[in-house]
Amino acid sequence: MQEANKNDLRQLVSESLRERKDSYTIQELFKHFPTVKELLDVSEQQLVSIKGIGKGKARQITAMFKLAKALTLPNQDQHIIRSPKDVFNLLESDLRYEQKEHFLCLFLNTKNRLIFKEVISIGSLNAAIVHPREVFHAAIRRCSASIICVHNHPSGDPEPSVEDVNLTKRLTGAGEIIGIEVLDHVIIGGNRYYSLKEHGHL
Repeated sequence: MQEANKNDLRQLVSESLRERKDSYTIQELFKHFPTVKELLDVSEQQLVSIKGIGKGKARQITAMFKLAKALTLPNQDQHIIRSPKDVFNLLESDLRYEQKEHFLCLFLNTKNRLIFKEVISIGSLNAAIVHPREVFHAAIRRCSASIICVHNHPSGDPEPSVEDVNLTKRLTGAGEIIGIEVLDHVIIGGNRYYSLKEHGHL
């Protein structure tokens, strides 16, 4: 389904720009924004950074994508994050049986609607090595208003380690400087979760 939508978008863009679907500009556009979700949420500023797309073309493309989004995207209320339980419900099936620690970020807009989820780092059996620059580089790239950090404990025990708490504080501090709030850091272990915000670590 996504591939079909992507092909439809490629056709729309090529017609709007009056270029072949395999032209350099269109190839670069889909290289920079490889998923349908990213394409539909692209901004004019992001588009003009691509060689061959000026302000006029960027306005055409964003207007076309807004129309496509309004006409084709289903209601996404299920992807509004209101609580740590919502985070757990969204990711538990992905992380529950992983044998290594996966550190993910949920990128949210100003209404806490999920823009994108991305695995930032995959670590060892008991450690996921991640640096704030990796987290916020991804957050800026996704035009996020706020983020929620998530990782799993393969042991099944979601209680945070000292390193988990320290990392959360580092990420929160970096977010304050950059202007992208870290809303929570949720640890998933087995069929349980631990919210560092709920337990006063943020």
